[in-house]
Amino acid sequence: MYLAIRRNYINATIISFNKLHTFSVKYNSSLKEEPKNYDQIKNISLTPKQKQLIDSMIRIDQAGEIGANYIYKGQMAILGNDKKVGPIIQEMWEQEKYHLKTFDEIIPRYRARPSFLRPIWEAAGFILGVGTAMMGKEAAMACTEAVETVIGEHYNDQLRELLHIENNDISELKKIIKQFRDDELHHLDTAVDFDAKKAPLHGPLTAIIHNGCKAAIWITRRI
Repeated sequence: MYLAIRRNYINATIISFNKLHTFSVKYNSSLKEEPKNYDQIKNISLTPKQKQLIDSMIRIDQAGEIGANYIYKGQMAILGNDKKVGPIIQEMWEQEKYHLKTFDEIIPRYRARPSFLRPIWEAAGFILGVGTAMMGKEAAMACTEAVETVIGEHYNDQLRELLHIENNDISELKKIIKQFRDDELHHLDTAVDFDAKKAPLHGPLTAIIHNGCKAAIWITRRI
């Protein structure tokens, strides 16, 4: 019986790996395709150095919004029926959905390269969302506090860099990043208002999440 169970486990693992491999191949292949909606593509007049900077910014921002979406998705899977925090998480998630939709549209418009690690950011975000929600409502809010702190700081850094670029073609991008920065900081304030500081092991928990987000930004800038 032990051998039969072990054989079934191995077969299931192989099937799961094959499905993941097939998904990754399809996803990475789709990244190589030219955007189909050519009407949305601008002739952005940027220097090569500016283009490289904008490309990196948009790639990181899209990846960050992917992770945020899946964090809230994971939290809603656990706390969605909670009458106190469920509606709050849902409201923040709806804003993140809009943020992601916007960056999905900006990617082809600015001819930026998305991260090749999207499936990883989705999985990591969902696991983080579920894990913190299972620790309790306060831990879920502490997760939001830590993530939105990093994202807010990151958007501020981007805005400072964009101020040095005198180019009308990125005025739209500046407005989007400023608006999204304000949204993320509002999420941060909301998390604190809903007892994020009361989470068990608040200090170590937020430090781990904070450093994880910083590492994700570093990786996405390169991959």
